[in-house]
Formats: sequence, C-alpha cells, structure tokens
Amino acid sequence: MKSTTRRARRMAGAAAAVVALTAGLTACGGDSLEKDGGGDGADKAGDKGKIVVGSARFTEQKVLAELYVGVLEDAGYDAEVKTVQNREVYEPELKKGAIDVAPEYAATLAEFLNLGKNGPKAEPVASNDVDDTVAALKKLAEPRGLKVLEVGEAVDQNAFAVSKEYAKEHKLKTLSDLGKSGEKVKIAASDECESRPFCAPGLEKTYGIDVAGIDPKGVGTTQSKQAVKNGTDQVVLTTTTDATLDSFGLVALEDDKKLQNADNILPVVNAKDAGGKEIADALGKLTKTLTTEDLAELDRKVDVERQKEADVAREYLESKGLIKK
Repeated sequence: MKSTTRRARRMAGAAAAVVALTAGLTACGGDSLEKDGGGDGADKAGDKGKIVVGSARFTEQKVLAELYVGVLEDAGYDAEVKTVQNREVYEPELKKGAIDVAPEYAATLAEFLNLGKNGPKAEPVASNDVDDTVAALKKLAEPRGLKVLEVGEAVDQNAFAVSKEYAKEHKLKTLSDLGKSGEKVKIAASDECESRPFCAPGLEKTYGIDVAGIDPKGVGTTQSKQAVKNGTDQVVLTTTTDATLDSFGLVALEDDKKLQNADNILPVVNAKDAGGKEIADALGKLTKTLTTEDLAELDRKVDVERQKEADVAREYLESKGLIKK
C-alpha cells in the first residue's frame, strides 16, 4: 500500500508537469558515457563525461541522488542532479537519455511499468520476494531501453508503529503479536488505508488484526504520530525509513509475514548511454553498503536537523570509504 505513502506522491498524475519540465531537462546528446575514459588524468572529475541523475521532489530521493552523484564523481564522471516532479516526468526522460540514471524502488517501479504496458486491470507483478520482483521489473524495463542494476538491502516500505508503552503492555514485537493480542486498533493513516490491500485489509487478512477504524491524519505525519503517542489511536502507518519514531516514543512492529512488497532500492539507467560496467560498478559499491537504517538516518539529518542533502551524502560516503576525502 505504498501507494498511500510517499509512493503515492511518486505516482501522482503530472501531465502538465511533463510538458513544463521536459523542455528544461538537459539532454546528454545520446553519446555513451562508457567511452575509453582511460589514459593520463582519467581520475580527474568529469574526465569520463557528463551524467545526469534524476530525482523526484522529496527528501529521500534527493539524498539518494546525491549519493549517486558522489560515487559517480569519484569514479571520474561529471555528475549532476536533475530534480523533477515525480516518476511520470523522469521515467520518460530516462528512457530518452535526457536523464542517465535514477534511484528507484523495485516493486513500485515494476507496477508502474506494468500499469503503463498492461493497463489498470493488469495482474500484479511485484511481490514480497525481492528476486521475483526484480526479475519482473527487468522484463518490463528492458523493452523501454532501461537497464536495472544490482538491488540492495535498503528498502522503503510501509511500516506500522505503536507506542512503546502499548508494545510493552501487550508484549508486541511483530504484527503477528498484535493480531494474537486480540486488541481492537484504530490506525492513523490516509483514508485510502481502509481499502488498500497492504493496509487495513492486509492487516486483517494476513495477521488477524482487529481494525476498528481509520483516523485520516495522513501517512507518517506529525499529527498521526502524535495521535498514537497520546493514545487517541493505537497504530500509525509510516515507512521503514522514518527516523522520527523514537522522538514520539513509538516503535515499529516487524512485518514478520512479509505483507509488504519488496520495495528495495536499486539504480535504473539508460541502457544505451549509461549501461556499461564502470557506471554499474561505481553505483554497485553504494548499493551493497547502504542499509535501511543508514537511509533513515540520512533522511533524519535532512528533515530534522535541516542539513543539506549533498552534505549528508558526502559525509556518509566518506565515512564508509566509498569516496576519497
């Protein structure tokens, strides 16, 4: 039900934005970025050519884009971020080569491409199995000239949290524990939670949780978390990279039966212009290192501490030895 979370914003309609923003995107001229790039001075920034990293307009995407820029620059590319409204804008530009690479979410992109190819009645192709989901994504991406690179451990999925006191009182660590408790719960979420399969219906069917109602205060908003903190509601719908739960005295319950789809993070590139080994290797180092906890902390530094995305990205890459200081 990530469509009720930030992925709902990622997949919002943007026909007007496409027209307005497409003209402003800088094309790479169709030249491959995998030219020799060797020889004297090959380690200088920009020596291997220019590469444009696409990003949607929310914190996590901006952070991921800056991480990609950091490792690509360290590998000798002249990398820059191009921020656009959402996937409806940057996916066509990625296909055309005006954007070369974008950080993506496996299940969400798979269903986005599935919808585009097969229409609203298409059978779902994503699941909670990351390997199957990525395989389905590759089949849909390749005909569009896109190459799906290695998938990582970091994942941004729906998460359900309760207050620490509530968890202690009812001995809760997992969503299964909540179902077994027999407690009636009101969920602070978006109003779509009532009908979306990965929210209330899924909690009831998969875990046997007794959902008494939905409090439409939004997904992971301050109001939603405050409602659970003060006991008005018992559960809040948020995401696995929400790093503010502790400050509200909340704790996420483990999705132990894997209700949520595999929205692991991975790079997607224009196969013609950026599909070579050097770019894959540079991005692969980051993908293998980044964890969900790492990404949550980077999001927190931007959203809570008001640090700049580029600064937190560089600090992280240096701390992990992924780029030179």
